[in-house]
Amino acid sequence: MTTLLLAADTAGYALPTAWRALTKTGYFIGLTGSIGGLITYAATVRPALRVATDTSDDVAVLRHRSAVCLAWSGVVLLVAGYFQLAARVARASTGTPFADALTPGHIWQFLRAPADKGAWVAQGTLFLVQNVVLLVTAAALMALFTRGARRRLEPIALTALPLALAVTLITALPATATQTADDVLDLVFTQIHIISGTVWLGGLVMLSVLAAARRHLSPDAGLLWTDMWRRFSLVAMICVAGVVISGLWMSWEHVGSISQFWTTGYGLVLLVKIVLVLGLVTAGAFNQFWLMPRMTRARGAGETASLFHLTLRHFPRVVWGEVALGLAVLVVVPFLSGSARGEAGGPQAEPTAGIFAAGVALALALALSLYATAKASDALSRRPAVIADPA
Repeated sequence: MTTLLLAADTAGYALPTAWRALTKTGYFIGLTGSIGGLITYAATVRPALRVATDTSDDVAVLRHRSAVCLAWSGVVLLVAGYFQLAARVARASTGTPFADALTPGHIWQFLRAPADKGAWVAQGTLFLVQNVVLLVTAAALMALFTRGARRRLEPIALTALPLALAVTLITALPATATQTADDVLDLVFTQIHIISGTVWLGGLVMLSVLAAARRHLSPDAGLLWTDMWRRFSLVAMICVAGVVISGLWMSWEHVGSISQFWTTGYGLVLLVKIVLVLGLVTAGAFNQFWLMPRMTRARGAGETASLFHLTLRHFPRVVWGEVALGLAVLVVVPFLSGSARGEAGGPQAEPTAGIFAAGVALALALALSLYATAKASDALSRRPAVIADPA
């Protein structure tokens, strides 16, 4: 909060209104629950449950809780989407208070606004399509509150997954055909950033919620959870790569020099976000280099009690800390308005062949570092170690 106040004092930076900040944060929370929850279920929970043959009762518990978790994500998405649409109406209509923008009449007028000159489609039409898809996605997820729908969890989740992705991708479609290569890259990297971040945070939330069912699980559930944490660690590393690469591009687009991180409002807020993300990465590294190898060694040694303790007590505690950092990032995001380059009176970013070459080199270096991380974690898991008594 102190940093945000400092940012507000810098020349050329204006804090967003409370309703704008809250609706944007809420919208990203809605995307986090739906996109992150669905991809985590499809890529982590579902495959682990399908290969778990000796823990049928545990599978039933986790399937039920997964369905309820996804159903509540539909509720959050629906509510957050409505308030975000009202916020768009208020921003588009000068002088329209946010309270008035909440009314169906103002929303319908906004959605039916004609296309701008030179546009192939009206912006309101894109938002109409987006919110219809959002409504269908939320309805499919909320259907999982019913017992009959929970029996069809897999087809419902796999159907809702591309719809949830479409909710954010539709808004990335340009309304005009006159888009430069720089504009297209901005749209692509923005969507990579949003999807990678929501999957990363949403997966952490979902697995933490599922781990809270440990009182209803058997002592052998640690085997199942080791597989789930292992699968999610791969998903998380891919998300880290997406967040870092897209974040570097967007930071270069909006920050012209290192000094702008502390001399501009945008730079200060971005610096806070970077510190929070580094905290997330550090916690993930702790999981990868310490907890994952311990779980693997405990599984190989047949230490059932230690495995249960690590996978369902120790690991979730660390993950809840990551969730708190991730939510803090979502709170900060609405304050990233404008550009540090603009505040400093500098020129806009201009991509060059050298910039693209540097970006490719950084992407390759990041890929190599993540590969080395996975190999190092695997090597640590093969080292002999005494498994501590969980008591």
